[in-house]
Amino acid sequence: MVEEQKYQDDVELVIITGMSGAGKTVAMQSFEDLGFYCIDNLPPELLVTFLDLMMKSENKMRRIAAVMDTRGGDLFDSLLGALDELSQKKEVTWKILFLDADDETLVRRYKESRRSHPLAEGGLPLEGIQKERELLTKLRGRARSIYNTSQLLPRKLREKIVDEFSTKQEALFTVNFVSFGFKHGMPIDADVVFDIRFLPNPFYIEELRPKTGLDAEVYNYVLKWGETNQLIEKLTDLFKFLIPQYKNEGKSQVVIAFGCTGGQHRSVTLAEYFGEHFKDGYRTLITHRDVHLRKH
Repeated sequence: MVEEQKYQDDVELVIITGMSGAGKTVAMQSFEDLGFYCIDNLPPELLVTFLDLMMKSENKMRRIAAVMDTRGGDLFDSLLGALDELSQKKEVTWKILFLDADDETLVRRYKESRRSHPLAEGGLPLEGIQKERELLTKLRGRARSIYNTSQLLPRKLREKIVDEFSTKQEALFTVNFVSFGFKHGMPIDADVVFDIRFLPNPFYIEELRPKTGLDAEVYNYVLKWGETNQLIEKLTDLFKFLIPQYKNEGKSQVVIAFGCTGGQHRSVTLAEYFGEHFKDGYRTLITHRDVHLRKH
């Protein structure tokens, strides 16, 4: 089939559709983590125009995921026609990801969320579910990937999507090592925070005071102490256990923060050290939140 062929410099399109309550929101978030440009509730009549705009833009989007479902009302009927038009574009490869679940599961999810089904029109959720299932029959028949999420936890759904659509799975999970100063406040987005103010402070060394942990003199000073090396040894062992647990939970990243008094010396040094140490196993980012706040 045309949608299975690959051409040089392809645009990859994944259409996320299926039953309401089957996990389309989780799916879209998963594609965002994979680096797809995602758009929700795109009217089918605008699909081809949207792809043309993406391909003509300076920053060409090569991987796009679009959630398209019965929320579009009568416009949804034009999706099959839009797909036929896409099949004539050699530079676009597309695939339908259809999310399904059994009626009992969908009814339960709607009751738990206390939301009404978009097609129920004030009636019982089951009525809307049955109507939606009938409307989606043809589209389901054209789907190459069908996931039944009745027994899937959200993290398991993410794992299935990663397994099928990831091109660089090893780079999906990011470990962000952050340095900060307690006197400037705690970082609100950290998953784990370590207070390292007990380590020897370069601030009290006159020639080191104006420098930061980004300078070799400060970096080497912080690392030369026995208590620093003992801390590093224990934290390395902890991180080797801890980081995979966050990854297995379905998270796309973990933020590990080190705090010292001003966020200039000790915390910067440890963030730099661990960012370098773990870069072979994970995609690591190093953020120095307060290093620019030094007082001269």
